[in-house]
Amino acid sequence: MNLNLDPLLILSNLNGVPGREDAVREYVQSELSGLVDEVRVDAMGNLIAFKAGREPQDGAIRERVMLSAHMDEIGFLVRFIDDRGFLRVQALGGFDPRNLFARNVTVQTRSETLPGILTPGGRPIHISSAEDRSKVPELKAFFVDLGLEAEEVKQRVRVGDMVTLDQQARRMGQLIVGKAMDDRASVFMQLEVLRQLTGPPRHDVYAVFSTQEEVGLRGAVTAAYSVEPTLGIGLDVTLAVDTPGVEADEAVTRLGEGIGIKVYDSSMISTRHLVDEFADLAEREGIRYQLDVLALGGTDGAAIQRSRAGVPTLTLSLPTRYIHSVTEAVHLDDLEAGVALLLAYLR
Repeated sequence: MNLNLDPLLILSNLNGVPGREDAVREYVQSELSGLVDEVRVDAMGNLIAFKAGREPQDGAIRERVMLSAHMDEIGFLVRFIDDRGFLRVQALGGFDPRNLFARNVTVQTRSETLPGILTPGGRPIHISSAEDRSKVPELKAFFVDLGLEAEEVKQRVRVGDMVTLDQQARRMGQLIVGKAMDDRASVFMQLEVLRQLTGPPRHDVYAVFSTQEEVGLRGAVTAAYSVEPTLGIGLDVTLAVDTPGVEADEAVTRLGEGIGIKVYDSSMISTRHLVDEFADLAEREGIRYQLDVLALGGTDGAAIQRSRAGVPTLTLSLPTRYIHSVTEAVHLDDLEAGVALLLAYLR
């Protein structure tokens, strides 16, 4: 399978924190042209694409399969502008402050984008003590410096403006590295499945590109209520901590060894018969896969599973190194395996 990775690089570079996914949604909607039967946007900003399935034969039931990959990325909103023009921020999603020192950021106002630096301030190494250097500041200590006078900042920026970390996506060996691979890599996979799903699929497919996952699976909750699926498949990343200094039993998954089939995370236990069905299908089709048990974390699959009276659901997990940083890394082979497995199921 030869994947065109250009859309993934574009998706990674777009900015869209929870509640501000507009640019991502507009790009995805443009890519859906001619691929599906219907596209709509709901009140939460979810993009819902529908592709009708084949007419069932011999009394078979045509499922309503809901796929869901989230468009939002971790980031910040401006929560306060101080008298010197520095911006204090509200985190949207889980950050490790160790990854945030002196980062270039973009502040998106209603009318323009402004470059800035995110930093916790403090003394530089030249005048700090060893004790100071060993401390990791709390997230509330970070602020954004726009390099502008305070009055100009207050004229151009307002509370609620979006702040995102800057990083250009790139190929690195067999990896694709950039910000927001969580979950733009799954958005890419979902788009690629729809591109390759020529002709009617086995069941009706509702491909949801959801909002506000990083702050509580919010978009998928309302999308699942609206779609009323009979079967759910979340698409998200999972940890691949297959790096020096980490024991093998803590790696969760390993890059290049196949798509993850989620068994458990702290938001859901995948429906067992679906785990077995997808694993059996992968083995029959010669598609590499890994079983994913993640101690903490959640995906849109949990929102689908708990919708209305409950929905049989699992999540396909893309192994990813350096999650929730600006250098999230996914492997080309795992992307291909994920696309291949989902296509095999839907066909």
